[in-house]
This record gives sequence, structure tokens and C-alpha cells, in this order.
Amino acid sequence: MTSNTLDTAIERSEQAAASIERTPERHRMLTGDRPTGDLHIGHYLSSLRSRVALQDRGVDSFVLIADYQVITDRESVGRITDSTLSLLTDYLAAGLDPARSTIFAHSAVPQLNQLMLPFLSLVTQAELQRNPTVKDELAASNRPLSGLLLTYPIHQAADILFCKADVVPVGKDQLPHVEQARVVARRFNGRYACGVEIFPEPVALINDQQIVLGTDGRKMSKSRGNVIRLADTEDETAKVIRKARTDSQTTISYDPERRPEIANLLTIASGYTGRTPAVLADEVGSGGSSALKRLVTDAINEGLRTHRQRRGIFADDRAQLLEILRDGNARAEAVAARTLAEVREVMDMTY
Repeated sequence: MTSNTLDTAIERSEQAAASIERTPERHRMLTGDRPTGDLHIGHYLSSLRSRVALQDRGVDSFVLIADYQVITDRESVGRITDSTLSLLTDYLAAGLDPARSTIFAHSAVPQLNQLMLPFLSLVTQAELQRNPTVKDELAASNRPLSGLLLTYPIHQAADILFCKADVVPVGKDQLPHVEQARVVARRFNGRYACGVEIFPEPVALINDQQIVLGTDGRKMSKSRGNVIRLADTEDETAKVIRKARTDSQTTISYDPERRPEIANLLTIASGYTGRTPAVLADEVGSGGSSALKRLVTDAINEGLRTHRQRRGIFADDRAQLLEILRDGNARAEAVAARTLAEVREVMDMTY
């Protein structure tokens, strides 16, 4: 993505955020996750809280559990139902309200997938192969490029456009997906709808939250054992933090370039305390790594206390979780059916 494209995306994001502040009820959000494992503290800091805030402001919210997308880049998919319900449990514990947010599973909305065929007619193979996520996931999987991974950006475009979402909260690394959805919307409107706006061009609501790394300084990944799950107990959290990588200096300072592991721990604590990393570093001072780790452990455990209590209540009632998901599936399917009918109408396929 060029600097000009990024600057334009940031400008659109700022304009959308200002509009949400004024008239939140005029906007619809699409967001979600792949159910590849339990959510961790990085998810909570970077996305869960902001989704709840948008919902609470009055933005019409659609929250996707992208179960079909689990199979895009892996042979072993694990227990998808359990992972899906775990995801739903954390959504509810964080404050997403099924009465105000439509929480649904991708595979339960067949009309959504039907939209992929006309959408695929609007993009080239070269455009799909240039997508950064496709290239990164292909490299990480060490497998031949599958048709499903190649068309992954169009899956995401369909996720966004089926409900005509106009805002999509993302980090900067996910901007290419929103840009692809904008291209699909624009081309569909031009080619099949004679310039009439059937699909709005969605805007990325860019999350400027600093990326939280794992406790070893690398990207958070369950397979690396460097994550703190939202489902972890306080003792489990403390155990993981005790093993966190630091450095040999005895005085704590916030210096992301020279002391990235220390800076990451301070960033995590900042996310849960509301105090800046620099202020926290001054508080720890000469206490060293042990004092820093105690600070981080206390910040996470206190910050997640209510979440974990609520999570335990929801997790104990599997029947309620399934009922909530099925209700959300039905609501999403009704929206998708209306969109598909409109698409068939403009494409002259109503027979």
C-alpha cells in the first residue's frame, strides 16, 4: 500500500469516526474473527473493547464468526464448534449484546456465499495474488496455493457487503481487505447496476492501538505458547508473565526501539490501566524486571476481572450460547436474503 493510499484511508477513517460521533445510528459496522483458538489479551486490547464501544454508541453492529475461513490455510481445523462457542463467550463477556449486535457464523448464511460468484467476476487473478494476506498466509502455510486461499479477499468482501456495512474496524495491516471490498462494491455498482449504488463503499475505521506482541517479543500465537488467553486464570496469567522476555538492564524505561520486550510489557499494562507506558516505566524505575512483571500481572488480572467472571457464567450454559448464535444466524440470513434478491434484480436474474 502506497503512502498516498494510506493517507487517503486515514482521512476517510477520521471522517467516518467524526460522523459516528454525530450520528451513530446512520452507520453499520461489520467486524469479526476466525475461530482458530481462544482469544487472548491482544484481541481484547486491539479490537474487542472498540467493538463494544461502537455498539454502545448506537452503531448497528454485525459481528462475524468466520468459521469457513478457518479452512483457507490449514489442513487440521480442530473442533470448530468448541472454538466458535469460545469466541462467542468472549464476545458476550466483553459486552457485546446479542439484542443490539447481530452475532453470526459465516457457514450459517448461504446467501452470503452466493454473492461470491458475481463478486469474483469483478476481480482478476493478479489482483488476488497481490493481496498481502494471501501472500503471507501462503508463505506461512508452506502448502500449494488453494482456490479458497486465493479467493480469501473476496470472502471478506462478501462478509462486509452482504449486510451493506459502511464501516469496518481494522488495524493498518488489514487495510488491503477493506480496499478490496471497496473495489468490488464500486465495480458491481458500475457494471451490473448501471451506476446505482447497491453497495456502499465501506470505510476502514483504523485502530491506532499499538500492536501487542507475545511474551517472547514475537507475534502472539497460541502455538508459540506466548499468549495470555482471556480464559486464563489469574495464576495462569502470572505464570506466563513470569516467563516473559525482558533484558539485563536494572532500571525500567520505555524505549520501543532499544528495549522492545520491556516496551511491549509496558504497552500491555498501559492498555489495562489507562496510564501511559512512559509513566508506568517511571513508577517501576529501579525495581527492575521483577517489579515490572508484577505490575503487568496485576494490571491484566484487575483489568480482566469482570470479563472473566462474566465469561465463566456464559461458558457454563452451552444451550444458551447455541440459542444466541442461532438467533443471530437467522437475523443475518434475513439480511443476506434481501441483499441477494436485490443483486438478482439488478443482474436481471429473477426467474
